[in-house]
Amino acid sequence: MRRRTKVLVGVGVGVVVLGGAVVAFGPGLYADWNNRAAAEEPALDASSGDAGALDPASLAGDWTVADGSYAGYRVHEVLQGEDVTVTGRTDEVTGSFTVADGALTEATIEVDMASVATDEPPRDAYFRGDALEVGTYPTATFALTSPVELPAGSADVELTGDLTIHGVTQAVTVEAQVGTTADGVQVVGSVPITFSDFDVEAPSLGFVTVDDAGSVEFGLDLVPASGS
Repeated sequence: MRRRTKVLVGVGVGVVVLGGAVVAFGPGLYADWNNRAAAEEPALDASSGDAGALDPASLAGDWTVADGSYAGYRVHEVLQGEDVTVTGRTDEVTGSFTVADGALTEATIEVDMASVATDEPPRDAYFRGDALEVGTYPTATFALTSPVELPAGSADVELTGDLTIHGVTQAVTVEAQVGTTADGVQVVGSVPITFSDFDVEAPSLGFVTVDDAGSVEFGLDLVPASGS
């Protein structure tokens, strides 16, 4: 059996690698600094079209993930009694979507895990190396397994598919929102995950405890594929 790895992400890694950061700033200030650095949760851009006017028939065709898209993670930790939220992001995201007869029939997304970054390079080095072994498992992927109706007048959809992280594939349901933009379509959402389900173990280091659950988040800008 492949050895289990430890999720050395978040403040736990920052503390271990940066040494005196918590001592210098105190746990409260250090937690506040990390919480301010955390990215906002995914949401449709204010510039997106009115979700209530979503017309599934007008979306028929093939779509591709465009520049401006991102994916990443969100984890919660407790550092000496202080709640800390850490997020990592990358814009190295590719993928394709197909809409037919008012339904999303195909969707695949691939994320370059080696480029996922926070505001702390030492934390990122542990995330990429010890935690997810990106040299062996360089990408995370999502593949839709069931067609999804795109109801008119609603931007909320549930995407059922296979999520692969760290070489392990699990069936998941993604809570997502769809909105139109001037250039195409935007899809945002998140899916809760349990690290141990993907053969990744969250550590408890005494002064910091990392939750065994977190979320994968994404914001995708889609444009018509060439020839569509």
